[in-house]
Formats: sequence, structure tokens, C-alpha cells
Amino acid sequence: MDIRIDSVQPFAEAQAFGKAGVYERLKGVARGTLDPYHPQNTAVVDLEKAQRNAQGLVEYEIDLDILRPADPSLSNGVVLYEVTNRGNKLIGRLNGVTPANPTNPIELNDPLTRAHAGTGFLFERGSTLVWSGWDPTVPSRAATMTVRFPLALEDGKPMVRRIREEFQVGKRIPSSDTIVLTYPAASLDKSKARLMMRRRESGPRTEIPREQWDYVDARHVRLLPEGTLPTPLTIYEFWYEATNSRVTGIAFAAVRDLMSFLRHSPDSPLAASKPRHAIAFGISQSGRFLRHFLDLRMNRDLDGRRVFDGVHAHTGGDGKTFINHSFAEPNRTTSQHVDRLYPEAWAPFSVATTTDPFSGKTASLFAGDGTDPLLIQSNTSAEYWEKGASLLTIDALGHADLAMPETSRAYLIAGTQHAGALPTAPRGPNANAVNWQSPMPAVRALLTAMEDWVVRGIAPPPSRVPTIKDGTAIDASTIRFPSAPDFALPRVSGKIRTTPVDWIDPPGSPDSKQDKPEGAYLTLVSAVDADGNEVAGIRLPPVAVPLATYTGWNVFRDLPDELADRDGSYVPFAQTRAEREASGDGRRSLAERYRSLDDYVMQVRVCVDQLVAERLLLPADAEAYVAAAKASDAFRPASLPLAAAK
Repeated sequence: MDIRIDSVQPFAEAQAFGKAGVYERLKGVARGTLDPYHPQNTAVVDLEKAQRNAQGLVEYEIDLDILRPADPSLSNGVVLYEVTNRGNKLIGRLNGVTPANPTNPIELNDPLTRAHAGTGFLFERGSTLVWSGWDPTVPSRAATMTVRFPLALEDGKPMVRRIREEFQVGKRIPSSDTIVLTYPAASLDKSKARLMMRRRESGPRTEIPREQWDYVDARHVRLLPEGTLPTPLTIYEFWYEATNSRVTGIAFAAVRDLMSFLRHSPDSPLAASKPRHAIAFGISQSGRFLRHFLDLRMNRDLDGRRVFDGVHAHTGGDGKTFINHSFAEPNRTTSQHVDRLYPEAWAPFSVATTTDPFSGKTASLFAGDGTDPLLIQSNTSAEYWEKGASLLTIDALGHADLAMPETSRAYLIAGTQHAGALPTAPRGPNANAVNWQSPMPAVRALLTAMEDWVVRGIAPPPSRVPTIKDGTAIDASTIRFPSAPDFALPRVSGKIRTTPVDWIDPPGSPDSKQDKPEGAYLTLVSAVDADGNEVAGIRLPPVAVPLATYTGWNVFRDLPDELADRDGSYVPFAQTRAEREASGDGRRSLAERYRSLDDYVMQVRVCVDQLVAERLLLPADAEAYVAAAKASDAFRPASLPLAAAK
């Protein structure tokens, strides 16, 4: 591998971060080659179809970004590699950096100023942070990180295949009269394409006549007459002949070889800091990337060494990624209503060695060859409701807890949704108010525990997940939530199919060869208490000392029998018994729970002290929770100032 550094800049205006001192930022590119016949590269789909150089090797190039202590002697010897998410850096959230405009992540993607350092949590530790591009479908904009991967060729020309694109506006995609295709159409001949729609995930499809849609160009389609907008939340599917598929699976080998080079090569830009440990971290898509990375046995480099000593996959659920495929679409992620029929979840799901009851295959995410990392998997409630997270620690039939290896931990962060939201976030198409409880305080503690595990051999706290043994893991259909005003209840949960469907011609589509999916694994969720709050997992103060009900699910206002992607719900308690009885709220009011604001603050203090003692919360976050409790206006009568309410 060859690394070219294009720029070196002071980070955070040369602010010193404790013993780690001043940081600097390096930007450049890494160029690598792969032997398509090397046994550890044969897992990369279509690698043999890529153009080769004179040495018979496949070339690629990736964007590279590094934040390191300017004085190598002040480094703690830990390289923290974050897998980018759709080209974006997300780890800044752990530093408390929130973009002023959430739709433009450049403040996280282009860290340079003192504000971009946030609380300095990651830098005061002296770790070196590394990011690289891996997704060829990511464009170069808003400081995203991308790659240059070769095309998959057949007879010397870009491969052409009939594929299916699904799109739905109003949630993940903003409303627009044009839809962007992942791959360019090989032909604009409309007779070779087909557009269909269905209102619900399991509903029947209706064909949209060809005279009612058109190509704008090879990368865009639109409804006719011009200006017609897609119906919000409706699922549209477009079949067409696509071209220019790249060898996207190179992503896994590129991360493997980059980290091996950074750790061991004398030509590494980190050689002076003598890195001794490497930890990988990923959120959502990136967490699934890391699970897939392990499944492909990429944590063993070409010299047989361990690539990452520790891996922390957050909100990865039971999934992997739609990367190592022809015409891959890495941006896809399944939920009950959206992208349901794309490749994401397949056995093995767990690091425990299990025999799949449907295929009969015995396997584990761990290789068992001495190169497996220490592993932490943390998930929100949303991954249990939508992404089968119970399969990490419970068998596929929902009968028994799995015997997990001592080198792994799993945690549910109770009552949280997939991605954080602000308390002022609008409901959008959701029936319930959006859950704003953040899982990040727990994630900070777990990442700290991971470093202690890797560097000092101090094991993290025991796993905290719903279990069969203690009766906290149950079928979602058996949960009885309390009655409350303005609280729409779920009628479904996400199901994980036992047999991966044909993503191009899935069951129910016109050319499908599968009449229906063959079945689903039994996935379980956490039981709830009388307030509807989850009883299993890490219960942060909003759940343990509640002012509301927090869930990892929501439903669409106009489609109440469909889950609203991976959003959660927030349903505040009434202030008084009279108020709740008048509204039909079955949950105790604030006045029935807490004698005063001081009583509430005291209970929050007891909660955070316990979490700190258990190493599930950092002291700084504990104090932040207490300060927020003291400032809470939940106990303030509408007609009285806060002082009078106290």
C-alpha cells in the first residue's frame, strides 16, 4: 500500500487536550492492490472481473483522514478507526458535536475548529483517529469520504444486469419530482423497464403505465405529467437494465490492508507513535459493516495478524450490508416498511457458535483462529423491534439464551431509538412524538470500557440484554402497553426471513420465482413495565427515573399498521392524578411519583451514581444528567414560575 499525505493542519486552533497535547489533521489518499487469486481475497465478489495492472493485480484508491497528537510521544498507542457511514463521520457525536444543520453533516465531516472538538472526550485520551472511504456510491460533497474502485467487466465492457430499485419519499428521501438511480440505465428504452407501487410492505403491487413515467436521463426517472410528486410513504419499485457496477466488496479488503499498513509498516504516517492497539467503531450502517467484516474473516491480515484488537458495533442489529454483491447498494437498510426485500440479515447472526434450524449450517461470526477481536455490540430498542437484535444472544427459535464467548458483550440501551433526535424534532409523518433520549452517554462509557479491555485487560460490565432466563425477552405481539392520550400502538414488528429473498425479483413481484418467503426467525424484544418503559438493558435516567414513556418504535400517522422506519416514541406523563384521569392515562402522574423537584433530582442522582459504579456511565455524563434534572420544567405548573413551583 502507498499513502500520499496532501495536507497537514493544526486541529482545533492548536488547543491542547490534557496530556495528549495539540492534535493535527492529515488528509490524503491510500492506494492499494489486491491479488484476485489470494485465498483471503477470493471472498470479494466480482474481484476477478476487475481490470488488472501489468502485475496481474487490481488497483484501488481510498480517501484518508487522520487526527493524531502532533507530538508522537504523547500518543497512547491506540488507533481508533471509525467506519464512515455513507461517507460521513459520526463519531463527533461522542464529543457532543451536533451540526447546526443536521441535513448538512459537514461540521462532523470536516473537523478543524475548536468547536469541532466538542467536549474533547476522544482527544484527551491521546488516541489517534482514522477514517477512510469505502463506498463507491458516495459522491464527493459535504466533505464526504469516497473511493475509486474498478468496474466489474464482462468481455471487456461494464457488466449489464436487470436490477430493482426501491424508493419511498416522505421519510428517508425528501419529496422530489425526480428519483435518483443508484446505477445508470444501460438503455433509455422504456420497454425494458417497469415501474410499480404498493401502499404497504405486504400489500399488492400496482403497475404504473409507461406513459405515466419517463427517464429524465440515465440516472433519473420521474412521474408524468411533469411535476407529479410520488405519494408520500408509498413504496415504488423500478426494474431496469443497469450498468457500471463496481467491485464494491473491495471495501472490506481495503480496510483490512489499510489498518495493517498503519500499524506495522515503517512507511506508515503513524510509525513514530508506535501504535500498539487498534479499535474499530461503527454506528448503524458502519456497525453492520463491522459485523460483515468479521463474517468475511477480514480481521486476519495477509500476514496472519489480527487487524482490530477490539470492535464496537453500535446499532448494527443482526445485520450485515448490501456491499459484497454485484450491483451493490450499500445505502440500503431494511426496516419493517422500507427496503424490506434487500440483502441484510442472514446467518450467522451471533458470535456464539449456533446451528441454524432452517439451513442446518453451523457457524459463528468469530473465526476461532486467534484473530478474533474483543467485541462489544450495543443496540437501541429500535434494533430489537426492527432488526432482530435478539438473535445476537438468543437462539433463532426464541427458546434459549446462547452461551456467549467471554470475549464478547452485548447491550440494549433501553428506550432509545436508532438515531438521536432533538426534543424539538417535529413528528413528520409519525403518529407519536419522536423519542429524543440519546444513547450516546452509554456508548461513551462502553467505548471507554472497550479501551480498558484492549489496553489493560479489564473486562467490561456483563452484557445487559433481554433474556429468556429472567423472562425479559418476549414476543412483541404479547406486550400490553398502558393506555395514554396521543399514543398510537404498534400492530407489527420487523421479521427476519429464514431464506434470503431474490432482491431483484422478490416474492409478490411479477417475475418472482418465489411464491412467498419461507418463514421468519422468532425475534424477541424487551418486556416493559407499567409505564411502557423497557425493563431490560442499560436503563439511563430518562427510563429509570422517568418523566415519560420512551419506546424504540413509532408508527406512521397515515399507515398506523406500519412501523415508522426506526423512529421511537415519546409520551410524557400527566402532571397530576386529576389530569391523567380526565385524559384516560393509565400511567401514574408526576405528582404521584415524585414529592417535589428535589425528590426527582435525588432519584436521578441515585440512578447515575449506580450506573457510574457499574461503569455504564462516565462521571461527566452523570453530572450532566443531574444538572438537567435540576433545570427540568416538568414540575412547573403552567400558571406559576419555576421558583413558586419549587
